[in-house]
Amino acid sequence: MDKQQLITELQSYGLKLLDPEQQTSGRKGGAGPSDHKAVTIDGTTVMVPIYNQPAAQSPYTVSADQTILERDGELISLIAFPETPKFYNLTTSDGIPYWKIALLHSQDVLATTVLQTCMRYGDQVNACQFCAIGQSLEAGRTIAKKSPDQLAEVAEAAVRLDRVTQMVMTTGTPNTTDRGAAYLTECAKAISTLVNLPIQGQCEPPDDFIWFERMKAAGIDSLGMHLETIEPHVRAKIMPGKATVPLDYYFKAFAEAVKVFGWGQISTYILVGLGDSLDAILETCDRLIAMGVYPFVVPFVPITGTPLANHHAPNSELMFTLYQQVGGMLKRSRMSSAEIKAGCAKCGACSALSNFEK
Repeated sequence: MDKQQLITELQSYGLKLLDPEQQTSGRKGGAGPSDHKAVTIDGTTVMVPIYNQPAAQSPYTVSADQTILERDGELISLIAFPETPKFYNLTTSDGIPYWKIALLHSQDVLATTVLQTCMRYGDQVNACQFCAIGQSLEAGRTIAKKSPDQLAEVAEAAVRLDRVTQMVMTTGTPNTTDRGAAYLTECAKAISTLVNLPIQGQCEPPDDFIWFERMKAAGIDSLGMHLETIEPHVRAKIMPGKATVPLDYYFKAFAEAVKVFGWGQISTYILVGLGDSLDAILETCDRLIAMGVYPFVVPFVPITGTPLANHHAPNSELMFTLYQQVGGMLKRSRMSSAEIKAGCAKCGACSALSNFEK
């Protein structure tokens, strides 16, 4: 089995950890790659679901010594898990552990949700059905609002102690017209003053596109504005509140953001398996790439405790087909995740897409 197929299958099926001690680290709930664990296979680190329902039924397992990946008992590959980062051992002057402020994703990416609350979360009528942003806060694994000074302090330590090479800052959507861009700007300014670290900011499109210039001036190098789903009936069902922001407005925002951050420096998540047709996804990816936006195609991961906890993950055959076709589009356009300065698509650990670009 080649690496493209293996990573694609692992991210669809998940990974069943037989030994409870193997589950002492990983991401439960929260924003970002929730219910995942970082796994290194043949030199490539990927985020693989381990805590959700599909993973419990996965044919993929790990040996007791955590060095061998097996499929239905057959040896597939050597495997490794990244070590716990050194900065996790530190605390702020007011006693908050650094890992409650920012986490290591993959091997060298520092990630944080600057506002761990969202104006739609907890509202059954408007909430995104896949979102678990409040779970880690409720469990005491993070704090509601990370201050700019806290983020700068943690970022400096992560670079110095663990050789972090980029940072991702996302946010729950506040009930303000800037949709979190103002606070991301404030945080980026503090971080870039203290440490030289490429940063991606992630938020919904703000009301005024002047925020793109402000974010860029503050030290944000690339920007993520995430569609997640595409077709109107899917958007209305899966993320009813967010669906009130028209797709046309997203595409206007993409066009303006590309002018500020540059071609290939804007990205958007597309979650596969929530109802969008293959044709709709491919047409949207083609449109995005043509305007300079990287479509980060990712398999939907059901997260425990959300309304879609029992929803099936997309099958690996569908994902492989999508990766091949979108990868071909990227090659023809000469757009590459490697050229993105910072962000989820730059990291690539939550998707196999980067393996199909070459």
